[in-house]
Amino acid sequence: MKIVKDLILIFSCSFLFHVEAGEGSWMNPFTDICWECLFPITVSGVNVTPGHQDFTKHHKTICVCAGTPPKAGIPLTFWEPTRLVDVTRHAYKLIGLGGISVGNETMKNRGVIGIAEDSTQASFYHVHWYTYPIFSLLGLFTDFICIEKGGLDMAYMSELDPFWNDDQWALLINAEAGFFANPAAQLACLADCVASSLDKPIDELFWCAGCEGSLYPFTGSVAHHVGAAQASSLLVQRIIAKLHRTLALKGYEKDEFCEASLMPIIKKSLYKTQLVHPIPQTSGACHALGKSDVLWGLGKAFPFKGEEFVYLIWTKKQCCLDAVKPAAAAGGIQ
Repeated sequence: MKIVKDLILIFSCSFLFHVEAGEGSWMNPFTDICWECLFPITVSGVNVTPGHQDFTKHHKTICVCAGTPPKAGIPLTFWEPTRLVDVTRHAYKLIGLGGISVGNETMKNRGVIGIAEDSTQASFYHVHWYTYPIFSLLGLFTDFICIEKGGLDMAYMSELDPFWNDDQWALLINAEAGFFANPAAQLACLADCVASSLDKPIDELFWCAGCEGSLYPFTGSVAHHVGAAQASSLLVQRIIAKLHRTLALKGYEKDEFCEASLMPIIKKSLYKTQLVHPIPQTSGACHALGKSDVLWGLGKAFPFKGEEFVYLIWTKKQCCLDAVKPAAAAGGIQ
């Protein structure tokens, strides 16, 4: 009952911060998750999920991982829900934890939507990044070595990051942003927009955020705010890219089934998103990073209680499934 203990701990700790109830929601792992997003699943390079396509196919039929002795297994790919992300204009408000407040919001740290100097609409949001290994919390697929371990935890709050609200300071961790601030580089993002909307984001165009705008800078400022769904989706991509740049996230290279590796540059095809607040998406395919919000965001944002967002992040996992255990179980071997 570890998940119960985690929830009790969060509620208990929240009172230490003078918790105030607010707009938000606790995600129900049984009713608010789109379990279809687990697919497609491939085994030894073969898609075993009818009706689903895998756009990052591999051709390995067996995998061998280092060790003494080396371990042979079956290549397995699937999608795992691993993280939650708040996107909110209210500082210190944890939307994904029921809307509780754990700090003081001021005019200085508050998010905003307004008109920029060039007469375009701009905005600023805070983000909160939670580790949320649902399979581990629910005790699912515990034999898979690539399943995220641990419990629900707060891993990042933009309010505590001096780089999140200052574009100039942000250049210290993404100095290459200047190379892509030109019309030619941004024009290439049109191709990423089309590909992402077909669930095929182009990893090589890592400076693009598909149809949602520019991935740079790694801040909460959205220079061209088209709508709340577009802005929040863009910032989800930015925080993932930022955490990769700071070596806080790992990912699987193509045809690697033994161990995830550090990736200072985001590999967009390893992620997809599902909206869980204010209106949970409980069916259909999850969305590739950069997918046009016109295809999924209509009606998802509305005044007052529909202006804050929580996304569930699904991560592509690649495992070298131990072939000995299933064979032993099938043969009754202890």
